[in-house]
Amino acid sequence: MESRQPKFFYGYMVVVAAFLIMLVMWGAYYSFGVFFTPLLSEFGWTRAMTSGAFSLSFVLTGVFGIFAGKLTDRFGPRLVVSICGGFLGLGYLLLSTTNAFWQLYLFYGIVVALGMSAAIIPLQSTVARWFIRRRGMMTGLVVAGIGAGMLIMPPIANGLIDNYGWRTSYVVVGVTALVFITLAAQFLRRDPAQMGLLPHGEAAVMVNNSVMNQGLALGEALSTKQFWLLGLSLLSFTLGEGSIMVHIVAHARGLGIPAIAAAVIITLIGGVSIGGRVIMGTAGDRIGNKISWIVCLTLVAMSLFWLLIARELWMFYLFAIVFGFGYGGVSVLMSPMIAEYFGLRSHGTIFGMVIMFGGTGGMAAGPLIAGYLFDITGDYFLAFLIYAVLSVIGVTLMFFLTPVRRRLSYD
Repeated sequence: MESRQPKFFYGYMVVVAAFLIMLVMWGAYYSFGVFFTPLLSEFGWTRAMTSGAFSLSFVLTGVFGIFAGKLTDRFGPRLVVSICGGFLGLGYLLLSTTNAFWQLYLFYGIVVALGMSAAIIPLQSTVARWFIRRRGMMTGLVVAGIGAGMLIMPPIANGLIDNYGWRTSYVVVGVTALVFITLAAQFLRRDPAQMGLLPHGEAAVMVNNSVMNQGLALGEALSTKQFWLLGLSLLSFTLGEGSIMVHIVAHARGLGIPAIAAAVIITLIGGVSIGGRVIMGTAGDRIGNKISWIVCLTLVAMSLFWLLIARELWMFYLFAIVFGFGYGGVSVLMSPMIAEYFGLRSHGTIFGMVIMFGGTGGMAAGPLIAGYLFDITGDYFLAFLIYAVLSVIGVTLMFFLTPVRRRLSYD
């Protein structure tokens, strides 16, 4: 088998396309917090009821994400992401017609979740296959699209809502998602071998021992302590992450912060997270993914403890800077760690299972619990305290993470 390595490596085109898809998908998704207050005002739903749609969406995003990862392993990301982009655009278009509680759960909780199932695993798994050297850096650049989306789309959504109402705003978001995601997906390719290329950093190809086939199968990964340590540490983070993304704007406004200034908190988190993703993704290549993860989750814990005493706007902005950097770093390191500890043989499927257990569980339960605790206590103090403590536990778990001793198997 012969493979060529041209002057321009197509993997960089994959990174650009994945970045743009991340930007649109997550920018739209994290605009939920901006739509949160208008929905409460119009329909009079409780915060727990309304945030429950976000929770349901994350549960199903994780479940659907497993299948999206498995389909990507088999058919490649172009088809999977194109179909999911169609569902995502449709979901937001349908949200513009919402008139009843069950419709919010159907359109956002199910249809949008189908679209978002391609927002993590197919894209990061594809990048892991294209890059061996600089894998963390390239993953960081791709996942920086999440931060860019948070930086761009919530303020735009807020402006659209102020001028045209939340229904028209959802139409704009839906059309944008449908068009941009479908177009960008056409530039994705599953792995370098499809184009007769080598992964970046791979000097030679072994016919029956390709790097693409190395690693544990899903069942083997599930039997290791490393899988569960990674999942639990991720869960400790996402419980707080989900709550912040849904409730931080409402929390700040409840303390007298003006609506526009409160919306900037989410924007600032997204903007700073771009640096966190790129810097900590690169750090993962140089000092190791485990150490980088510990640093990032420690910053998250510190920021959540700070949030307990934040009352003024500058304090919220400082929180956003520290949390945003740590959050950005955490989100970029999981895919490289899956590749490091379990190999690439079933990367998409294993990644999907970790995300469903650790990511989906936390992102789904976190906002719902925070909303419920607010409804019964009148503030978010207890919820944020719990999530700060859990972040410390997540850091502690990582000190028990050791390499998988079992020899990697091959197809």
